[in-house]
Amino acid sequence: MVRTTIVLLLTCVSLLNLCAQPAAGSTDMSLAAQKFLQSLSAGQKQKTQFAFTDDERFNWQYVPIARKGIPLRELNAGQREAGLALLHLALSDIGYNKALSIVQLENVLREVEGRPADDDHRNPGKYYISIFGNPSADKVWGWRFEGHHVAFNFSSKNNKLFSGTPSFLGSNPGIVLAGPEKGKQILKNETETGLALLNALDADQQSKAIIQSKAPAEIITGNSRVAMISDPKGILYSELRPQQQKLMLELLSIYIQRYTKIMAMAMMEEIEAAGLSNLRFAWAGDKATGPGHPHYYRIQGPTIIIEYDNTQNNANHVHTVIRDLKNDFGGDELQKHYKEEKH
Repeated sequence: MVRTTIVLLLTCVSLLNLCAQPAAGSTDMSLAAQKFLQSLSAGQKQKTQFAFTDDERFNWQYVPIARKGIPLRELNAGQREAGLALLHLALSDIGYNKALSIVQLENVLREVEGRPADDDHRNPGKYYISIFGNPSADKVWGWRFEGHHVAFNFSSKNNKLFSGTPSFLGSNPGIVLAGPEKGKQILKNETETGLALLNALDADQQSKAIIQSKAPAEIITGNSRVAMISDPKGILYSELRPQQQKLMLELLSIYIQRYTKIMAMAMMEEIEAAGLSNLRFAWAGDKATGPGHPHYYRIQGPTIIIEYDNTQNNANHVHTVIRDLKNDFGGDELQKHYKEEKH
């Protein structure tokens, strides 16, 4: 019954495009990770691979800082292709294309900030791949793709991609205002659908959904090891009318559909099992979007927190994050499973 409901929900919220995606299994992913590692020199592999128990696995960031792992700029064309193929196996076409577009946005940001062409701070090659443990179809292992404004943390257990969070996609600028790519807006759906849901609410409903008049300066969960917003606020899914509920599910799907069909289905099943009626939508800041209108929203339920924040750089700098409250970094079950394995 739950699976039938989820299938209907996915159809309702425009996830049909995922059904056209090949369902990549962890066998393919472990083979792809092995292929990538085999393409590296001994020195490169030493930079890339960590023990699954290494604390580095929990060290995730979404700002332009020095990182561990192997950066794209230190890979040759074949190695980069193998590394990006691994990323594509873990994401839908939509998620993969957004991630690559954000990587390339570093070039636009370099121009916006007036940096020289050879500036290294905004270098699209400074996105890193790290692998934790030994990729195998019957073992526990994990990996990470991370740099400024893209962070995906994946965990696999016994031939199953068990977790894809914490995950982060950001865009600076949110809307490119000048130059050859003027008008480009990578996270447009996230922005416009969030506002559409707010505008679909009547005055009484908005009084519940709007939690403060000023948007927070950053996503609230930050890069914490454990995501927590202990005082859930906003309007409940059960307090929405059917068309409004459909919009809320559409907004939710925009984030979930960053992943493969299998991963999206698993996350939706957990959300459904915990009760759609327990989901909340909260908004803060201006009731408008676009540069000059700082705003924030989130969807929160027993199993998930999704945050969107656009306040920096005159509200033209978007941050979005997905936190799976059961399975971030693989969750406690994965840690237990790993400890019980023989290595």
